[in-house]
Amino acid sequence: MTWTEVLGRVSFCNCDPVYNGISDNWKIFSAPPSWLCGHVIRRDCVTAPIPTADYARFKDELFLLPDLAIISRGDTGSVLVFGNRPLESMRDIAVPTDSSSSKQLLDWILEERGLDPRRVEMAPDLERMLSECDGALMIGDRALLESIANPKLVIMDLGAEWTSMTGLPMVFGVFAARKDTDTSVLAKAHSEMLYQLDRFDNDLTWRLQVITNASISTGLSETRLDNYYRSEVWNRLDEDALRGLDMYLKQVCGCSEGAEWANLD
Repeated sequence: MTWTEVLGRVSFCNCDPVYNGISDNWKIFSAPPSWLCGHVIRRDCVTAPIPTADYARFKDELFLLPDLAIISRGDTGSVLVFGNRPLESMRDIAVPTDSSSSKQLLDWILEERGLDPRRVEMAPDLERMLSECDGALMIGDRALLESIANPKLVIMDLGAEWTSMTGLPMVFGVFAARKDTDTSVLAKAHSEMLYQLDRFDNDLTWRLQVITNASISTGLSETRLDNYYRSEVWNRLDEDALRGLDMYLKQVCGCSEGAEWANLD
């Protein structure tokens, strides 16, 4: 099997609706978000949902697949700052090694508020993070689980804060590929992933199966995951999300232009 038959994915449940049910013609591997951009550039896979911040760094080498992303439209439930004191009084914040977009978004929010606590990069372990720092940024399934175990420690949802400040959805991840990738291969991958997302959205029996699978793999309840997919995380890139993506690239990442898209027609 060659790299053009391989799809990368985030090792969190936030993109399960895209990947559950993918044909056996494709090999799928999981990795932390901050690793996926490197996998795409090294031709370990044909495409993957990489952090938007990493796409901004490698715009010269990458373009994006339309229609698909990892998006919040308010509370995201899985990109959270934890702590025992308000953000304004935090002297230091531990940030996880598996994050890119969320760390850059946190930096932007802090700058907009006129705050500059020391950021300390650490492995994503909330207990250890808060034993050494006043605050901790957690993402993905770990954030979902820790928010249930420690609800009083949740200080801020970064997705909600972005939407409150901008009025737009937050696009945390984008499906990227090398610009020299055969677009016929990308079109096949895009069609397969979009088919699975359509199936999740329109086939209730299949949706419940995806949620059951996610519950088994994460330890989260089916009720919590149903709410997560219904109101906190989306994988369909619509016009509002495109505007949010454009603002994030320009305002947070300092890009002079918006995203470049693969022509899959």
